[in-house]
Amino acid sequence: MKNKISNPKTEVPKGISLNDQDYMTMLLTLLKDIEKNMTVALTESSNEELYKEFKKMFDDITEMQRDAYELMFKKGWYKLEKAENKKINTLETELNNQLTNLES
Repeated sequence: MKNKISNPKTEVPKGISLNDQDYMTMLLTLLKDIEKNMTVALTESSNEELYKEFKKMFDDITEMQRDAYELMFKKGWYKLEKAENKKINTLETELNNQLTNLES
């Protein structure tokens, strides 16, 4: 488990009833979906005033999404995997090749 990055897990009640982790997972998923949809609304805004209003909402949603993620990570409910250097280098090479192909 040396490649896992996480905090100690905050235990929550098990069972059929929803617990704090369940609610936070649903909230994070919802905020991510709203953020994606707000991106579409921004790009399809019909005028500058509407764009500015959507941009404010987007910024607020993005901040809420980040706060929810940070809380879940702090509680140990969200884990990350440390990428090996070989995997990073391989991906970097692939992306550089794709960029080169786009430029030519």
